[in-house]
Amino acid sequence: MDEKRANRIGWFIFGGVALGVVALGLLASSILERREQRGAALIQMQQPIKEWEADNSKWGVNFPREYNSWESTKQIQENTAYGGSGHRDYLERDPRLVVMWAGYPFAKDYNAPRGHFHSLEDVNGTKRINDKTPGTCWTCKSPDVPRLMSQIGPGKFYAQHFKDLKHEITNTIGCADCHNPKTMALQISRPALIEAFRRHGKDVNKSTHQEMRTLVCAQCHVEYYFKDKKTNYLVFPWDEGLKAEDFQKYYQKVGFRDWVHAISGAKMIKMQHPDYEVYQQGIHAFRNVACADCHMPYKSEGGIKFTDHQVRSPLYNVANSCQVCHRWSEDEVRSRVTGIQDKNREMLDRAEDAITALHLEIRDAMNRGATDQELEPAREKVMWAQMSWDYVAANNGMGFHAPQECARVLGRSVDLAQQGRLMIAQVRARRGGLDFVKVPDISTKEKAQSYIKPFVDAQNAQQSSGGKKADASPAKAEAALKKITKR
Repeated sequence: MDEKRANRIGWFIFGGVALGVVALGLLASSILERREQRGAALIQMQQPIKEWEADNSKWGVNFPREYNSWESTKQIQENTAYGGSGHRDYLERDPRLVVMWAGYPFAKDYNAPRGHFHSLEDVNGTKRINDKTPGTCWTCKSPDVPRLMSQIGPGKFYAQHFKDLKHEITNTIGCADCHNPKTMALQISRPALIEAFRRHGKDVNKSTHQEMRTLVCAQCHVEYYFKDKKTNYLVFPWDEGLKAEDFQKYYQKVGFRDWVHAISGAKMIKMQHPDYEVYQQGIHAFRNVACADCHMPYKSEGGIKFTDHQVRSPLYNVANSCQVCHRWSEDEVRSRVTGIQDKNREMLDRAEDAITALHLEIRDAMNRGATDQELEPAREKVMWAQMSWDYVAANNGMGFHAPQECARVLGRSVDLAQQGRLMIAQVRARRGGLDFVKVPDISTKEKAQSYIKPFVDAQNAQQSSGGKKADASPAKAEAALKKITKR
């Protein structure tokens, strides 16, 4: 080997060694930096947090990453196809709901929730609130709630009026709702979930960490009812199970109903938001995927891995949520999700058409002189048909959390409604009602609300007059509808 060639080889070796040393130095520097970050994270409890501290910014002093991501829930992003953090008026999108909830506050106002940061603003802004609204309606809106419950007890909290607690509830959903202030461990801060588990002989506090990453959400994202008008005690109706039929069995057993429908006279049940119950019927629950895995995925900053507290739709964050498990492109993920949701929306529409028609057909039979005894079978069908529909409609995700179960329940809803229509057709026929009942023009929220107003007014007048009948004829409703149509 000549001298020049040997020199070149020597310089190549020297250069390679030098680059290796530099790379190792950079790697060592990065490791040391990340160790320092981890060490800082382990000792970041610089300022003690008092028990039931409701001010989220006090927690943020020790946990700036989590706090900053939580604060991002204030952002209003463009809506997804069926969800998101922007404003969405459900009654405007689907005026049939106004007729289906005639006589119930949801017929006045029903908007999509815009995220945890806006919880107080949204609940204070809804038209469903009035002077008689119970304090129970604050239960899931603020970390001030567990603070107050610890001071006065859950029973006394529930028994107060909404307006009387307003000055005490100023902090929006945040840290104390889910975390122990001393250990940061996930904890249940609302008694209804603890009580529901206890009735099944279970201790929710013995749940695993992964289970708790769902159960802290299940404190609020569930179906519930107020036990009676005097105490307004909050109860989860889980004693018979978590499926729609289980709820039907439970409500039949306890004899609970939410309201009497102003048009059909049927005693009705309003589902709230049975997200946990529906999720439990799906593949993600079966695979032990927690709510937080998708809606609060892990993220990294430097050497720190932490939970993203910007609670939101996974479709805003496909890479960290869906693609951790599903090796599909973002476009394919979105296509699969919206494909499931579109089919669910189609089934919801079919159920709503049948239920709306049944309410109107029962009213026609009433106007023809049908007795309560004749009407009761059809009223029973419309109650359970609408409750089954609402089990799916009221939960977030537009059926995505358990597509097969939602399809089954909506099929049941349609079947029950059509059974009711066959029953009431016979009643109407006996009294000369051989033609179809015409569905009025309820193509907008304003038209639908004008249509139901005479029925609701008559119902209110009847209740205030001690049960005497008041005029709620279709003629008055049609006249009101024509008036609003001319505007």
